[in-house]
Amino acid sequence: MEMYILSLVLASVAVSPLVLKMFCPYFWDDLSYLMKLVRILVKFGKRRRRKPLFLVMDRFFEQTSNHPDRPFIVFEDKSFSYRDADKTSNKIANALQKYTELKEGDTVALYMGNEPAFIFTWLALAKLGCPVALLNNNIKSKSLLHCFGCCGAKLLIAATELQGAVEDVLPSLHELGVSVFIMSKECSSQGMESLVDKAEEAEDRPISPSRRAHLTSKSPAVYIYTSGTTGLPKAALINQERLLVSMAVLASNGVTPDDVFYINLPLYHAAGFIIGFIGCVETGSTIILRRKFSASQFWEDCRKHKVTVIQYIGEVLRYLCNTPKRDNDRDHKVRLAIGNGVRAEVWKEFLNRFGDIQVREFYAATEGNVGFVNYTRKIGAIGRVNYFHRKIFPYALIKYDAEREEPVRDQRGLCIEAEKGETGLLVSRITKIAPFVGYAGNDQQTEKKRLRDVFQKGDLYFNTGDLLRIDHQNFIYFQDRVGDTFRWKGENVATTEVSDVLAMADCIQEANVYGVKVPGLEGRIGMAAITLKAGAEFDPVGVFSQVSSYLPAYAWPRFLRIQDFLEITGTFKQMKVKLVGEGFSPSAVFDPLYFLDEKEKCYVPMTQQIYSSIESKTIKL
Repeated sequence: MEMYILSLVLASVAVSPLVLKMFCPYFWDDLSYLMKLVRILVKFGKRRRRKPLFLVMDRFFEQTSNHPDRPFIVFEDKSFSYRDADKTSNKIANALQKYTELKEGDTVALYMGNEPAFIFTWLALAKLGCPVALLNNNIKSKSLLHCFGCCGAKLLIAATELQGAVEDVLPSLHELGVSVFIMSKECSSQGMESLVDKAEEAEDRPISPSRRAHLTSKSPAVYIYTSGTTGLPKAALINQERLLVSMAVLASNGVTPDDVFYINLPLYHAAGFIIGFIGCVETGSTIILRRKFSASQFWEDCRKHKVTVIQYIGEVLRYLCNTPKRDNDRDHKVRLAIGNGVRAEVWKEFLNRFGDIQVREFYAATEGNVGFVNYTRKIGAIGRVNYFHRKIFPYALIKYDAEREEPVRDQRGLCIEAEKGETGLLVSRITKIAPFVGYAGNDQQTEKKRLRDVFQKGDLYFNTGDLLRIDHQNFIYFQDRVGDTFRWKGENVATTEVSDVLAMADCIQEANVYGVKVPGLEGRIGMAAITLKAGAEFDPVGVFSQVSSYLPAYAWPRFLRIQDFLEITGTFKQMKVKLVGEGFSPSAVFDPLYFLDEKEKCYVPMTQQIYSSIESKTIKL
């Protein structure tokens, strides 16, 4: 009998992996993810209990002590070790101590592009206990002043090439009592000072820890600005605790000290700064830094520097897939790509062309309190529902009315959870573990992201503004951003779906889809700004055939405007606000403009007569 029981137990153990594979195919993936999550929480808990307070800077000191001569940053054929970065940042910090009145807690605005000086200066300011506002180096004039005003900075440090942009707003900065330094050896402009010469003359002695002794876990660390696709940028406040937690992103995805990490995304953005730079401080990896993304030079850089990990955002992978094919497309050492915003068909094409690269698509927002990562390599998904993850970071998808642009509520005034397979608005409960700090100097926008009375009276959730879907296998898929979905003929239209269909047309290179108001009609009708492939002419019949074959009538883009290029943000997100405002009037749109004519079964040139007929409802839409 005992032998029988033992045989039964052994047989059960032997077949259990097969049973799990059949009925719980992702069990081991889910378990591995859970264990990583637990390790992250344990490590964070230990660091949080350390006295004095453990900061990102302290992890940098550990890396410098452990391997001072390891390359930290490689930039334009120049290599800087961890020791180099430590000493150079000390010199900058000592120069600032001598020539400014900066105190612990004073905010400094950094207005620079991707270069080692950006990182060295941030390290210097962190050593001085100063939070840093990372200004987009593409903004100018009023937008620059707006971003500067959000954070209340007392000092501005700008790159040499941006001196002209600073001069344009210098009187306004002086009115605010702001000091200005240019990252150059000399500066003849009145009202500004050079910083490089002062740093070169300064000592490289370490900065006393007393300069940051009064910082707490809730003290501001950096201000990172949202990309501004829907208006003026907002300054998301990232405190010391949030920055410390964020260090785990790369390590939790298997990045090690032996990896070489390629950063070509802007350091002023969360992807480049937090995931790339701060993530590498945690792992002790080497950073290959490039001024800006270049599809044509991307793989040559990767081969030259033996890059093993790349990051992407928005349309980056599609840009790489659009480069001319080469025999050496798979000749590289890249094993991991981490980022967000890649579409399923681009994902497949990227793997087919460039080899078996592990793509770790994730979901997160700079200011958000919830995130997901696709740890199963399921193409198209941004993550999976995991019971324990959901317990630690409570979130839900709720029904959303795209026309009213608000959540659907029941008779009690509470939100309604979306069904499996149904698109819903992602909301995440605001807790001590998952806080939402908000936007600096913008209480109104902060309050707009807070959603109250979600599942019970008095509860408080973060409104991500993102529409997601959970399938019956518990995979999570990004659908659209609120505002990127419009409602027409009583139906919700997902702009990404329409963009994908348009991009399949032979003549179209890119498409930016949005909804526009029609006088006297409810909802918004579909419109798209498109660019044409090199050497191609617009095919009005072929494009009509494409949209009518693959899209329901309510989702057809009724108006097309052809542009030389589509305007995007610094993080490769398409701009829509200006396009929406210009609408489809021939008097307001100076690009070639077309109207979908159902009778002719093609797109015809948009005329003032057609526009007047739409206004008078002679033409029915």
